[in-house]
Amino acid sequence: MTLSNTAHRICVLIPTYNNAKTLNRVVDGVLQYISDVYVINDGSTDETRHILSEYPNVHVLHQERNQGKGKALLRGFQQALADGFDYAITIDSDGQHYPDDIPVFLAELKVHDEPVLLIGNRDMGQDGIPRKSSFGNRFSNFWFWFETGIKLDDTQSGYRMYPLKHLPKHLFTNKFEFEIEIIVRTAWNGVLVKNVPVKVLYDPQERVSHFRPFRDFTRISILNTVLVIITLLYIKPRNFFRKLKKKSFKQFLKEDILQTQDSPEVKALSLAMGIFIGIIPAWGFQTLLCLSIAVALRWNKALAFLGSNISIPPMIPVIVFLALQIGGFILPTDKPMTFDFDKVDIEMIKIHLYQYVVGSFLLAIFTAVLVGLLFYVILKYYARKSIKNVQ
Repeated sequence: MTLSNTAHRICVLIPTYNNAKTLNRVVDGVLQYISDVYVINDGSTDETRHILSEYPNVHVLHQERNQGKGKALLRGFQQALADGFDYAITIDSDGQHYPDDIPVFLAELKVHDEPVLLIGNRDMGQDGIPRKSSFGNRFSNFWFWFETGIKLDDTQSGYRMYPLKHLPKHLFTNKFEFEIEIIVRTAWNGVLVKNVPVKVLYDPQERVSHFRPFRDFTRISILNTVLVIITLLYIKPRNFFRKLKKKSFKQFLKEDILQTQDSPEVKALSLAMGIFIGIIPAWGFQTLLCLSIAVALRWNKALAFLGSNISIPPMIPVIVFLALQIGGFILPTDKPMTFDFDKVDIEMIKIHLYQYVVGSFLLAIFTAVLVGLLFYVILKYYARKSIKNVQ
């Protein structure tokens, strides 16, 4: 018996590479639930081609040489989209996924009006799951949360349902890291990403894994490094300004800063930290630093980013002047600063550079503490006032 969803056209994609032992079982199981099935043979050298010839009703896409799981999935997405499908369920051909979990994806899809990307949540704590797989999944979950703000219990499962019309237009990876890139960038596009519970089978006698620990882990680490940099330098600021643009500043201040669940202490510390980073001589890295610290300490990212913008261009001359004055008081010199290049020497540059660095740190500490304390007092007053209004 096959299942269908009247609101969407759904197919199943099965990328495969030298999984002849389990391919029959997976294809037969999937066909019990969905009739539109695509198998992407990624250059297999075993009996895969012969096995697939026995399924005349399955769409088979052959790649003459092995190009990686990402390339296989991408080709499947493109073909399914061209054939008019809205969603594609992907299931690995190594036998670890149970086709009878397909109804779980279909049932979850029915409760969503908006596009959604669903990822099977495997029980990684069950007996038989290799410890390295469990660690790798936790590692991936952390970075996905860091890059998107979405907490998932399983980000590495290949058992997924993709919204074909809402995926990134261009993807840059083609191996195992493809499945990380696509969920992060889809989440960046505003698509809901969530887990659904699925079963998992690890049978070392049947399962053939093509994951190369050192090489593929290195590729995944490089990808996460790039994604984190993009997150801090572009995605976080973009989301901040999008929120600000959709609301009046008063509404944004009230809903996204004053009435968040963060305590007054966390809010004050977040703003103070942002101001400190914005004043110290870390030009070009203020956003990266303050957001990294805010994420690591789970402080208020919006307030930290707001504070770091104390170094906007009109304020830079004021900050530099005050830093030099404070530094000159701490490290006095008989060589006054001059812009006459005929009188400038290396020793004078070094002295005033030391003055600036020392002065900027002292200015940053003083300003951060002052503004942080003032903001804390305002927040406590606002909180007490809100309580009185409720009473």
